[in-house]
Amino acid sequence: MKTLKYLFVFIFTLINFVYAQSYTQKDVEICNSKFKLAVSKELASKPINEIIIEIGKSFLGTDYVANTLEKGDKENLIINLTGLDCYTFLESTFALSRCVKNGKTTFENYLKEIENIRYRDGKMNEYPSRLHYFSDWIYDIDKRGLGKNITKEIGGLKINKNINFMTTHVDSYRQLKENPKFVEAIKKIENEISKRDYYYIPEEKIAEVESKIQSGDLIGITSTLEGMDIAHTGIAIRLDDGRIHFMHAPIVGKKVEITTKPLADYVIGNKKQNGIMVVRPL
Repeated sequence: MKTLKYLFVFIFTLINFVYAQSYTQKDVEICNSKFKLAVSKELASKPINEIIIEIGKSFLGTDYVANTLEKGDKENLIINLTGLDCYTFLESTFALSRCVKNGKTTFENYLKEIENIRYRDGKMNEYPSRLHYFSDWIYDIDKRGLGKNITKEIGGLKINKNINFMTTHVDSYRQLKENPKFVEAIKKIENEISKRDYYYIPEEKIAEVESKIQSGDLIGITSTLEGMDIAHTGIAIRLDDGRIHFMHAPIVGKKVEITTKPLADYVIGNKKQNGIMVVRPL
């Protein structure tokens, strides 16, 4: 038994070293518990959107923890399944669901899928390689066939916005404060984002298109803040009332939840939000 224990510790350490990542044994256990859940519910045979709902629901009650990816002096593949923010909840659910659907259910498979989803073209490099802006994340996911941006086809209107929040708020980002070359790299990315054609469903139109949104669709809620594209992210879920609600990690002090209000009412009730973008997982 001791030999097996030491072997596991060695493998655990080796994976951490090879992938330049940060996680704990608890993260490994949580990941494996999701894969066990998938087996018990035979999720692999179901459509990806149904897998996303089941995996997402398994995170209900998990604490909101902010800025979990902003650690260390170098860009590492950071995993924290014990506490999630709105993006890491969506990302972790999507990655785990893709692993289940593809029949690749080891922790190492999960790490590779997180890298595939979190970084531009699926490759982790330095800080600017991370898809910091969610509209850029949508563009990259759509381009690589991991999901489809369906916002325009379900009635989205063109949105024109100059994206520059990160480079106009450098003091809010430690990596940018300490690495001027990263500021220039992010500025180039912001310029590219600003030139693209993006569409959104205005808040007053969300209820009208609910029938075209599926449980398991990935939602980006657009921001009213100058220079910012997306204010919040989560997962669409249709409840027994027939309405699309929102499964998300809401805010510090809260836990992963499903909104009591339908998504349309949730967005209208927040002055910092004005619409949604919708991605259908593939």
